[in-house]
Amino acid sequence: MNPPNDSSLSLYDAAQALATGPDDQHATEVALAHAIEHGELHANVKRWATEQWEGRQLPGNINRLETFIERAELDAWQQSRQPA
Repeated sequence: MNPPNDSSLSLYDAAQALATGPDDQHATEVALAHAIEHGELHANVKRWATEQWEGRQLPGNINRLETFIERAELDAWQQSRQPA
């Protein structure tokens, strides 16, 4: 499965890039999924059917491998989370 274009990352890849270590990967995926679900982060979302879950579940049944986030959107979201 390929991203829509070169400027997109899967939610999984975005979480890997932002996580501070392997133990932080899932927590970062959950934070990204939460931001997507609450309209704070725009993404091209694909959802799992209940019987198709792979690994740990994310909010909204978001498929971490087939949900794509534009790098610019991810950067803007990350900047908005930085303390002032």
